[in-house]
Amino acid sequence: MKMILFRKFRVFILMVFLVACTMHIMIDLLPKLEKRAVGADGAEGGCQCAQSPAEEAQGWGKQRARPVSGAGAAAAWPDKHTLRILQDFSSGPGSNHTSRSLEKITGRESQSQILQDRKPLIGEPSGVRAVPASGPGPGTSRLSALFQHRLYRTDPPPLTEEDTLFNVNTDIRFYPRAAGHQDWHNEGNNEDEYPPTGEAATESYPSWLRFHVGINRYELYARHSPVLEALLKDLVSQRITSVGMKSGGTQLKLIMTFQNYGQALFKPMKQTREQETPPDFFYFSDFERHNAEIAAFHLDRILDFRRVPPVAGRLVNMTREIRDVTRDKKLWRTFFISPANNVCFYGECSYYCSTEHALCGKPDQMEGSLAAFLPDLALAKRKTWRNPWRRSYHKRKKAEWEVDQDYCDEVKQTPPYDRGTRLLDVMDMTIFDFLMGNMDRHHYETFERFGNDTFIIHLDNGRGFGKHSHDELSILVPLSQCCRVRRSTYLRLQLLAEEEYRLSSLMEESLLGDRLAPLLLRPHLDAMDRRLRLVLRVLAGCVDKEGYGAVVEGDPAAGDAGPRGSPPGHRVCLGYLYLYPYLYLYLYLYLYLNLYLHLYLYLYLYLLVYYMIKDLKDLQHIQDLKDLQDIQDLKDLQDLKNLQDI
Repeated sequence: MKMILFRKFRVFILMVFLVACTMHIMIDLLPKLEKRAVGADGAEGGCQCAQSPAEEAQGWGKQRARPVSGAGAAAAWPDKHTLRILQDFSSGPGSNHTSRSLEKITGRESQSQILQDRKPLIGEPSGVRAVPASGPGPGTSRLSALFQHRLYRTDPPPLTEEDTLFNVNTDIRFYPRAAGHQDWHNEGNNEDEYPPTGEAATESYPSWLRFHVGINRYELYARHSPVLEALLKDLVSQRITSVGMKSGGTQLKLIMTFQNYGQALFKPMKQTREQETPPDFFYFSDFERHNAEIAAFHLDRILDFRRVPPVAGRLVNMTREIRDVTRDKKLWRTFFISPANNVCFYGECSYYCSTEHALCGKPDQMEGSLAAFLPDLALAKRKTWRNPWRRSYHKRKKAEWEVDQDYCDEVKQTPPYDRGTRLLDVMDMTIFDFLMGNMDRHHYETFERFGNDTFIIHLDNGRGFGKHSHDELSILVPLSQCCRVRRSTYLRLQLLAEEEYRLSSLMEESLLGDRLAPLLLRPHLDAMDRRLRLVLRVLAGCVDKEGYGAVVEGDPAAGDAGPRGSPPGHRVCLGYLYLYPYLYLYLYLYLYLNLYLHLYLYLYLYLLVYYMIKDLKDLQHIQDLKDLQDIQDLKDLQDLKNLQDI
């Protein structure tokens, strides 16, 4: 009877274990099944619980919350080789693979044809635009109308001390008199006192310092910040007090210091506007163009990323503003007069720094771009990350992402791309680079103070706008492999494809405000419209394949009213909420049964050991009895033999 009860108890323990395993599997599979159901329904038409246009417009004005960290990917962890490739480092040699160009797509489509071919958003009624565009009226600036659009008027998130790069009251104080420099003049009132705290203190700061103070977790500068215009003005008007060569890099760059202690990176003109990158040039041997740096800043601002430091064009007198003020003897020694009586110099760098590649003025005037410096690394450390889709920088070898179509699945499992908005930021950077034709994006930087929940700084854009006749589709590989995009970015791209807000027209108008205008020729402007249509075509293919909710992700920091997966003009689809009570029930049962399962297992092991020991003791006792019986039998036999002998 006891053995029967023991066997029943073991069967009961086994059944409890099987039930717990079943609950565990259901807990793991339920989110995936729900996501797949949302994507499938989104592809068929999405949820029909649409909100009114008034509520939608009102939602864009709500305050934005900080980005919420997303859940990690459920797939297996990548191997060590993949982790090593994706791990960030500041600098290093190229990997053992190379990149290749995909086919060149030529041919231009009319704007009206693109508008007809554009598919409506999921859940959008036929014939209704996803982004209502009340274009600028006659005589109205297209750029001003763009910045007045509701997509460009979202409220900034409330900032805390952890969200700002500097604390104005304690971290930064500017005392020009204490520096002993007599050439600095305050732009405001010339009072003797410069209060270190409060709004009055920040107003007394020079523009470059106010720019540094305004950097926060979400942006380099505010959308309508007056500091930006003041800084751009200072870049082209402030007197240059010293010049030095920037160490590192393949081409010559100069660091210029102004009379108000601000600094900027100067990239001199190497090519004319009409010159294209030679077709036989590799992307890593291309020249860096000063007009590309300026145009990249304006493009970044139109896309509303605000991740490129302010850049302005300036006509520099090479004799008075470089040679006469430099203290770098190595730079000074490279100045010479060419046979055409032009002032030239070449400096020192890895490539293109020789007499054959000298930079010459006309006769001593030279164009160049001036990019405002970010805060010093001693005050605001920046972390350098290796771009997961970095090219090999080799003539023959290919990068891993060029031969592995599932490469993005490995990236999604690797920190920091497995949570937060970092992967969406990389997709933004991919779109930004493709519109420029920039293939030279091997690393990117972020501010260490903000951890992984911050934006990517778009630095070093000089190799963009090299070819207007060729669209390098390999730049879009991250977007086509991952099929992910930020909702605000997707809506702005659709807006910039409309006739009223055409990207080329906005860029042309924005670049006219620079001292060196015109900076881009018409073929480059038309190429941006063509590339924008290609980006939207790739995203449309992703939506058709995976569904709107799986491709377009909401960003709480960008002012999205709805959560991830909700199409524009729609709230959360209530049809899938029935899954969540079951999810909580399964979770509760799983935790409850898991606790008791461990108790039952410990009890089972204890009883198993107990009965094993008891059985061993019984067996030993039986053996002892048998031994005693054998001994007794032997004694009886001995007695019997003795009796027979007698």
